[in-house]
Amino acid sequence: MEAPHLERKLVAILAADVEGFSRHMERDEAETLAVLSRHRLIIDASINEYGGRITSTAGDSVLAEFASVLSVVNCAVQIQQVLAEENARLQEAQRLYLRIGINVGDVMVKDGDIFGDGVNIAARLESLAEPGGICVSRGVRDHLRKHRIVVFEDLGEQKVKNIAQAVRAFKVKIGEAPPETPIDPVLEASAEDGRAMASSAIGEEVEVELAFWDSIKDSSSVAELNAYLARYPDGPFAVLARTRRDALIAAEESDTRPAKAEGALAVELAFWEAAKDSGSRIELEAYLERYPDGEFVELANARLESLRETTTATGGAAPDEEVTEGELTFWNSIKDSGNPEMFRAYLNRFPNGTYAELARINIGDEGL
Repeated sequence: MEAPHLERKLVAILAADVEGFSRHMERDEAETLAVLSRHRLIIDASINEYGGRITSTAGDSVLAEFASVLSVVNCAVQIQQVLAEENARLQEAQRLYLRIGINVGDVMVKDGDIFGDGVNIAARLESLAEPGGICVSRGVRDHLRKHRIVVFEDLGEQKVKNIAQAVRAFKVKIGEAPPETPIDPVLEASAEDGRAMASSAIGEEVEVELAFWDSIKDSSSVAELNAYLARYPDGPFAVLARTRRDALIAAEESDTRPAKAEGALAVELAFWEAAKDSGSRIELEAYLERYPDGEFVELANARLESLRETTTATGGAAPDEEVTEGELTFWNSIKDSGNPEMFRAYLNRFPNGTYAELARINIGDEGL
C-alpha cells in the first residue's frame, strides 16, 4: 500500500496544559472539571481571536497552530492574563494554572493533526514554564526582537527529553513593560555573543543584512539560504533561515525516500490509527513501546495520561474488553491493505490473535 501523503509546513505552535491536574482531580473531580470547562472557554476564544487553530486536545492539554509568531505570543499573554483574573475569583484550592510553551518550526500534518520535532519542542518548553507562565524557544524570541511586545528572560540551554540538541529557552515576563527605546536586533545578538562592533559601521551593516534577507526570505533554494547563514551565522534571521532550509531538505528527502522507509512509516501510521481512537491504555502503551521515538509520541503520551487520570479519578480500572476491541480495530485498519509489513505488525502485537492465521496467509510462507 502506498504511504499516505504528509503535508509539511512552517507554523508557530502553542502547547498548553494544567499544572497538577491529576492532583486537582483527586481532590474534587466535579469541581475541577467545572473550572477546567470555564478556562477552556477562555482559551478557545483567545485562540480563535488571534487566528489560531486547535489541532488536538487531550484531557487538560491543548495544542494549536498559528500562522504568525506575533499572534501566538499575544494570544498566550492574553490567555494567562484573563485566566489570572478568573483564578482570582476562586479559592486557592480551586485555581487551575496553565503552563504554555511556544515554538516556531516545521511540522507534518495528517487529518488535521500536527506532529514532528516542532510540536515536541513546544511540549517540552511547556513543561519548563512556571504555573501561569509562558516559555518560548529562541526562534520565537528572535522573531519578536523588533516588535518589543513582551520582555524575555533568558533561561539558557535546556536539555529536554526526546530532543537530541539542547533547546535555548526564554521566559516571557508577563506584565512587565518592554523598553521604550528600540533594540537593534543585530546589536543585541552581537552583545549576547560577546562580539565588538564599531558604531560607525552598524547602520550600514544592518541595511546590507536586511536587504540580503529580503532578497532570499521567500526562496525555495537551499543554496541561497545557506549563503545567508554563511554570511550571517548569528544574524537575527538565522533561526528562520535554518528552519526553512531544514524544511526544504526534509521535503526533498521525503520525495526521494526509499520504498522501505515509506513502508515503515505506513506501518507506524497504521499502528497509530488503530491505537489513537481505541480508548485503550494497552494499545497506546504498545505504540510507545514499539515506537519510542515515533512521530506521534507526544499525542500518545497525552492521551495515555488522560486515560490514567480518568481511571484514577473514578477509582476504576480499564475494562478487559479493551484488548479485544483494540485487536479488532487494528485488524480492520490493515486487512485490506495487501501490505505484508502491516500484517507482520499485527502478528508482532497479537501473535496468538483471532486473525493470526489470516495474517500469515496474507504474508505468505516465504515472507514469514
